[in-house]
Amino acid sequence: MSDIQAQTDLIFVREQMLEAQPPPRRVAGPIAWVRANLFASFSDALLTLCGVAFLAWVIPPLIQWALVNAAWSGEDRTACVAHPDGACWAFVEANFGQFIYGLYPDGERWRVDLFFALLIIGLVPFAIPAAPFKRLNLNFLIVLVPVSVWLLVGGFGLPVVETARWGGLMLTIVVALVGIVVSLPLGIVLALGRRSDMPVIRLLSIVFIEFCRGVPLITVLFMASVMLPLFLPPGVDFDKLLRALIGVALFASAYMAEVIRGGLQAVPAGQYEGARALGLRYWQMMRLVILPQALRIVIPGIVNTFIGLFKDTSLVYIISLFELLGVVRQSFGNPVWASYQTPPTGLFFAAVVFWLFCFGMSQYSQFIERRLSAGRRG
Repeated sequence: MSDIQAQTDLIFVREQMLEAQPPPRRVAGPIAWVRANLFASFSDALLTLCGVAFLAWVIPPLIQWALVNAAWSGEDRTACVAHPDGACWAFVEANFGQFIYGLYPDGERWRVDLFFALLIIGLVPFAIPAAPFKRLNLNFLIVLVPVSVWLLVGGFGLPVVETARWGGLMLTIVVALVGIVVSLPLGIVLALGRRSDMPVIRLLSIVFIEFCRGVPLITVLFMASVMLPLFLPPGVDFDKLLRALIGVALFASAYMAEVIRGGLQAVPAGQYEGARALGLRYWQMMRLVILPQALRIVIPGIVNTFIGLFKDTSLVYIISLFELLGVVRQSFGNPVWASYQTPPTGLFFAAVVFWLFCFGMSQYSQFIERRLSAGRRG
């Protein structure tokens, strides 16, 4: 009994909880992430080492060219010639205004700045899901359309600026925005038309989609810029930029229609049957039940089309509309800055700007996809 009593006296019951301990390094943390994503298998480790070797081969010379040996200031090409092994950022600084505004008059560039500011004020709250007053924000964006046209074109108290003087990043954003805003709803209509039970509607939708997908965008732009005026009555003409905007929007809507059609086909048939069983009409069924699911499924495809459209804006250079890349290429002929460092520097600047916009759209789409849990079905 004495032994049992001795053992009982040694029993200890903790009165306080232990403090939480961090997880093992093999389970969580940077080391675990590296093991799971970079060295999970022999092939992953081999690809990781090859990628690191490639970056070690590319990044140091790029930093040396873009930062260390670069010419940061100067008044003419002598600044570029003085730094033969580096970028000539003095060229970009001297032409920065032209890269952003094109040939827009200097005294009226505040209108473009105001357009950019209003666009940011309208889009940022609209893009944040948790932001309040969504209906008010949507009304602001709707009103922003005529206000933007008035600001950029002029009239009603503002000097008129011809679209032939538009250019640079401003023109790139205008073409991309119009294409995105128009192509999405038009693509939805075309996708529904292609799946319609009415033969005429289905045939017209198929012909339009397949025609636009069967020709390059350059052909569409040439037709809109050169061929379209030949079919108009004498004395009737459309602005060249307006014709390009129509061509880009129609071309993008054909690709958007196929993306959305894939989403419509991915919605289970039971959703259609359930909506009909509830007595919903066709447009009610599409608006309330089918389209929300279909659009959520094809978010990556929609954003991919938007990214391609943003990059395709550089093709309007073919019809003498000088967007960002066109203005950069045009500036190479300036004898004040003519040097062999100028073209790579200008093209690198344009590439970085395009990448920032496209990467931003890609990351935002992934954020929305994660929020809507589009990848978790069933």
